[in-house]
Parts: sequence; structure tokens; C-alpha cells
Amino acid sequence: MKSLSTLARLTAPLAAAAAGAAHATNDLPGGPAVRQLNLTTAATRIAVEQSWLHWFMLITCIVIFVLVFAVMFYSIWKHRKSVGHKPANFHESVTVEVIWTIIPFLIVIGMALPATKVLVAAKDTSNADLTIKATGYQWKWGYDYLNGEGSGVSFLSTLDPTHREISNEGAKGDVPDNYLLQVDNPLVVPVNKKVRIITTANDVIHAWGVPAFGVKQDAIPGFVRDTWFRSEKTGDFYGQCYELCGKEHAYMPIHVKVVSAQEYTAWVGDQQKKMAAKADDPNKVWQLADIVTRGEKVYTANCAACHQPNGKGGGPILPLDGSPIVNDADKTKQIHVVLNGRNAMPSWKQLSDTDIAAVISYTKNHWSNKTGQVVQPSEVLAQRGK
Repeated sequence: MKSLSTLARLTAPLAAAAAGAAHATNDLPGGPAVRQLNLTTAATRIAVEQSWLHWFMLITCIVIFVLVFAVMFYSIWKHRKSVGHKPANFHESVTVEVIWTIIPFLIVIGMALPATKVLVAAKDTSNADLTIKATGYQWKWGYDYLNGEGSGVSFLSTLDPTHREISNEGAKGDVPDNYLLQVDNPLVVPVNKKVRIITTANDVIHAWGVPAFGVKQDAIPGFVRDTWFRSEKTGDFYGQCYELCGKEHAYMPIHVKVVSAQEYTAWVGDQQKKMAAKADDPNKVWQLADIVTRGEKVYTANCAACHQPNGKGGGPILPLDGSPIVNDADKTKQIHVVLNGRNAMPSWKQLSDTDIAAVISYTKNHWSNKTGQVVQPSEVLAQRGK
């Protein structure tokens, strides 16, 4: 009894910790739920119909399974040899042949009609109120608003750096419910508007999908695919890249923020002001201190996930601290690497000339790198396409 009491005292803190950890995990509205067994709660009509179709097919298959095996097992048990039954000797029956051909045919038609209806509706991207191009990069999403209110707005959407830090530390302590799903720039769309998503990719195959919307579409380099949704609810909705796109695949979330029409108009105005402010003159000559300050922000948002904040890299990712290319007097070498990619590093042509110049200047003058070199946006512009 004494040993049992001692064991209880020793395991009590562990049990309390486990209970606390379990309590800290909650359902995420618009995303996954704890011990989720059903499909994600639908936010669009297509997703509602997909959910109905899922249960219709499942129940139909279960009913067929039960009926077929019930008849089979009944026949085996009722006519077993041990109770005196002898095998019947008979040939084909036209009636039976017709019945077991017609009934399955009707069942297949009954299942195919609603499935076809949902599939056709899910592929009808015509008459969209808003058209957005989603481009997959290793490992982030780029969004370009092509048509509708907000046309011209463009930005990159990257995993929130704080979530990456939590992952690097082993996801210990208090982990937010939207762990590895929060991004710096969510895709913002208005409620009750048909949104067409055009998907493509810059490097490898990605896939854009949000379960609550009932959409999932591959993003393939050199090809254009499209899908659509019309959210009937406001709020935050989450998805992820659904193709294994490389070592950072788990850090490429999708966050869609659905807002009212008034909030969307205000957001578009705010984004247009930010884009106007960022429309840098590529011929502007920057001072070292100013461009390095900007480069630090660009590095944190786009490069630190692979090269690490300390510039040491890891595995196939080469270090920047002490790199011969970074410290080379020929600045065009590093510009070409950033623009065109190299080995495990993808191309970063989607960044502006100023941002590329800034991040290169930052790496050339940070950690143990003390080159004193400044890369100007005009130098990056001159190297594009070479």
C-alpha cells in the first residue's frame, strides 16, 4: 500500500500536466477540431453538399454491405451440410441475371447523379465577383487580385515567425490553437461573393485548399488551374498546401479571412496605400544603414526559416555567415543566386528589386560578414533575366 501511495504521489504531477496540456488544446473555428471525425464545418454551399454527399455514399455502401452479407451468411448458415442440406444442381436463370444487373445499375445511377451535380457546380468558375491568383512558392503563397474590387493588390503570405520559433523549440508550453496556421498576410475576401482562385506555382507542385470551403486545387508550374468559393460566413478559415512540396511543406499554411463588404472595402483602401508607399524608385540610391535596416525585415520574413536567424543554415541549406559568395567582391554572384535560385534554394524573383537589394546588403554586413558593400535596387534590376 505504501508503494502504491508513493507511486500515486509521483505520477500526480505528470497526470496534472497531461490534463493541463489536453485542456489547452481547443477546437479552431474555421480549422481543425480536437478529435475530429467528421468533415470540417462547412462555410459554403458546395461544402454543405459535399458533406451531404459524403454521408449519402457512406450510408448507401453500409446498407448494401449489410444486405449482401446478411443474405450470404443466412444462406450459408441455413443450408449448411451439418443439418442435412445438399447442394442444389441448377443452371443459369435469366430472371436472376436481369435483376442483379438492373438493381446495381440503378444504384450506380442514384449515386452518380448527385455526385455529378456537385462536381459540375464545383468546377463552374464563371461570373465571379472577384478573381485572385494564388501562386505557390517554396514555401509561401503569393496572392494577386486580378479582377473585381481590389484589383492590383498583391502580397506574399508567410507563416507567422513566432509559430516557426515555437516549432523550432519543440512546441513546448502554451501552443496556440492556430499553431502553424497563422500567417503574416491572410487572404482577405468579402462574404457572400463568388471568389475565383486561379492557381499556379513558381517551383514545384503545390495545392491550394480550404476544407471549410470544399475546395482543393493543384498549383502546377507552367499551368493554370482554377476553383471557386462563396463563403456564407465571416471569420477565419484555414488550410494548408496539400502536395508534398519539400522540407518546409508543413510550414506553408493558407489563411482566408472573410469579412463584410464594408470591411473589405476599407481593407482594399488600406492595402492600396501600403502598396503606394512601397512603390520604391529602383533608381533610388540607398545609404548602408537604411538599406540594412530594411533588409533585416525582409530576411526575417522570407529567409530566416531556412538559413536560421543566425545565418548558419543547416542540412542542404548553406550558411550565409562566412559564405564565400556573400563575401565576394563581385555582388552579381549573390544577386543571381537570389534571383534564380541554387540547389535547395528557390528563386526569389517575386520580391521587389529594393527588397532583394536590401536583403543582400543585410547579409553582406551582418554576423561575421563585414564587407561594407551596398547593393542598390538598380543593380538587381540590371541582372533580372540574365
